[in-house]
Amino acid sequence: MPIRVLIGKPGLDGHDRGAKVVARGLRDAGFEVIYTGLHQTPSQIVRAAVDEDVQVVGLSVLSGAHNHLLPEVVRLLRAADRGDVLVLAGGIIPDADIPGLLAAGVAMVFQPGAPIADIVAAITSRVAATG
Repeated sequence: MPIRVLIGKPGLDGHDRGAKVVARGLRDAGFEVIYTGLHQTPSQIVRAAVDEDVQVVGLSVLSGAHNHLLPEVVRLLRAADRGDVLVLAGGIIPDADIPGLLAAGVAMVFQPGAPIADIVAAITSRVAATG
């Protein structure tokens, strides 16, 4: 059974080229990918993740609102009893903000230019480790 991944664009960020590149790369690697589109609230992303029964949520943020939006997605997943979902982040996220995101429950942060092969390997190993 393929790994199911939801790619979300939380907040007001209107640029989704990177999210689509990652979604396509994950699909080409054999994952099932659901893309929620632009301007999603954390609640909408979590509802889609629960409804689609995904193992991974990948969030792309370019707007600078990552310190608010990403922990909120993690919190809502936990509140929905889906704290087992692996939450990944990508986009324009300063190095100084990464430790706080990791402490909030984001599993990994990929910055611009991260090779798709690295993202695939990270997801595959983390999902295999959690069963």
